[in-house]
Amino acid sequence: MAPRPAWKGYLKLSLVTCAIELTNVVTHTEKVSFRILNRKTGNTVKRIYVDAETGKPLEEGDEIKGYEVDDDEFVHIEEDEIEAVQIETSHTMSLDGFVDKASIQQIYLDTPYYVSPADKVSEEAFAVIRDAMSGKKMAGLARIALYQRERPVVIEPLGKGMVLTTLRYDNTVRQPDTVFGDIKAVKTDDEMTDLAELIIDKKQAKFDPSKFDDKYEDALLELIRAKKAGRKAPKPKAAPKPSNVVNLFDALKKSLSDGGGEKKPAKRSAKTARPKAAGGRRKSA
Repeated sequence: MAPRPAWKGYLKLSLVTCAIELTNVVTHTEKVSFRILNRKTGNTVKRIYVDAETGKPLEEGDEIKGYEVDDDEFVHIEEDEIEAVQIETSHTMSLDGFVDKASIQQIYLDTPYYVSPADKVSEEAFAVIRDAMSGKKMAGLARIALYQRERPVVIEPLGKGMVLTTLRYDNTVRQPDTVFGDIKAVKTDDEMTDLAELIIDKKQAKFDPSKFDDKYEDALLELIRAKKAGRKAPKPKAAPKPSNVVNLFDALKKSLSDGGGEKKPAKRSAKTARPKAAGGRRKSA
C-alpha cells in the first residue's frame, strides 16, 4: 500500500504550476513501542480529560482549545475555526529563490519529505522544474503551511522526483558561538595531527545506511523475548566507559598500529610543509 501523502497542493515556478504531494521520508512502523497497562488487571488503559478544578472527567465533545491571553483568561477556539484558517502557502509553494544547497548550514535543516507529481497532467511541468534545477545544480527556496504552521523549505532534485526539507527559523536555532564560545583555542602538534589523519585514512568507508542497526532496540527485543518465554531479564553487559587520554601522542600511535602495522606519517610537499622548530618538531600553524 502506498504511503498516505502528508500534504497535497501545487508547486509554482513563475507562471508554471504543477500539482504535487509530499510523502514522509521517515517511517516508524518497525520501531518498538509500548502500551500502558493496568498492573493489576493487565488491561490497556486510556487517557481522559479531567477538569483541573473539579476533578470531574469531561464528557465527549466538552473539550475545546484555548489560547491564554492573560492569567487564567482564555480565548476559545473551535477545531473547525482552526481548519478554516487558510493562507496561500496552505495550498501553493512558490519557488521564490534558488541557492546552492551546500550554502545552507546543517543546523537549519529539519524534516525531509519526498515530492512527487500528484497526477498525470502535472508530470511534464514537474519534470521541467526538476530538470532545470538539476541542470543549474541549484535548490529552490519556498514556504509551506504544514501542521498548522508556515515553514520555510528547500527543494532539490532527487532521481525521478524531488526532496523537500523543512528549515528551522533563525530565532529557534542556537548559534554555534553560544555553545562553542568558551572552547579555548588550542595549537595542535603537526606530528599528532598527521597520525590522526592516517587513522582517518585507514578507516575510510562508503556511506551505506543498510548497515546501520539500532543496538538499543535489539537489547529491548532481547528483553521482550526473555519475558515472553518466562525467563529472567538478561543482565546488561557492562560497557567500559572511556577516560580522558593521558598521553595523546602514545594513544594516537597505538590507535594507528591496532589492526595493522604502523604506517609512517606521509611527508608534506614543499608547498604544504610547515616550518620546523628546534629539536626537529614542526611548529603548530
